[in-house]
Amino acid sequence: MSSAPLTADQIKAVKGDGFLHNRGTRQFSGRIITENGILKANQMAALAQAAEQYGNGNISFTVRLTVEVPGIEYENIQPFKALIAAVGMQTGGTGSKVRPVVACKGTTCVFGLYDTQQMAMEIHQRFYEGYRGVTLPHKFKIAVGGCPNNCVKPDLNDLGIVGQRIPQIDYDACRGCKQCGVVQACPVYAVALQDGTINIDPSLCINCGRCIGTCPFQIANSFEDRYKIYVGGKWGKSVRCGSPLDALFTKEEALNVVEKAILLFKSEGVSGERFGQTCDRLGMEKVNKMLASDRLLRHKEGILDIQTAAGAKC
Repeated sequence: MSSAPLTADQIKAVKGDGFLHNRGTRQFSGRIITENGILKANQMAALAQAAEQYGNGNISFTVRLTVEVPGIEYENIQPFKALIAAVGMQTGGTGSKVRPVVACKGTTCVFGLYDTQQMAMEIHQRFYEGYRGVTLPHKFKIAVGGCPNNCVKPDLNDLGIVGQRIPQIDYDACRGCKQCGVVQACPVYAVALQDGTINIDPSLCINCGRCIGTCPFQIANSFEDRYKIYVGGKWGKSVRCGSPLDALFTKEEALNVVEKAILLFKSEGVSGERFGQTCDRLGMEKVNKMLASDRLLRHKEGILDIQTAAGAKC
């Protein structure tokens, strides 16, 4: 293999395809996209083979649930891609674009309120793959959280989704039991007995669903599933907690809000600024109104035609 140093253009070209330069070498780490944080056994076996054959024998997992194989020589990038493609895997996940989606284990978690892995897969197909050719002002990260435990830190992503389960209380059926199962089940002390009947403080309730089905008289058996969305979060050299949107959403509404947020960033963002900076510059009142309206979707084709200078450096 060649020992000549690589040019900046060579390094840049393969970075766009998910290969990150190992400094001081002619080697790269290949970043594999897991779509929703899941790899099948045969895919893991192929990765192990690829790491032995083309890398340095190691596999590393990133904080965003992608997988990297380090130590791939520049000349081995294409053979590496061909090997993993045979089992349905691809590299990528860099640039001023929608980044790979991160999901918590809500699908199987005892606290999960919905199938987070299925939601992440839908977002991956619709917005990571569907928008892969769309350049944004900066990277755009999406996190899918199954419940208000927020294990995946949805509010520290450009857009974060949190499962919500809103209890529908039958107050007429409440018997004012001194040992109330609903009160005891609430982890944030939003439920109390007042004047012999149950009371839920909406300013404290986080819609975690822990109270559902805890009353023998079935006062808390009904519920509505919704999604809470945060926008403009980021973590790094500077930190911004995501701003919660005013409404709670159905699944289809939530997926549309994801698309509207991407289009808003594309149309209103300035090269080099993160989505949170765009939100601060516009003001959250305006952002809420724009994401509540369908105007961005109606003007989708024109927005996607906007020439945007990529601002992401990492």
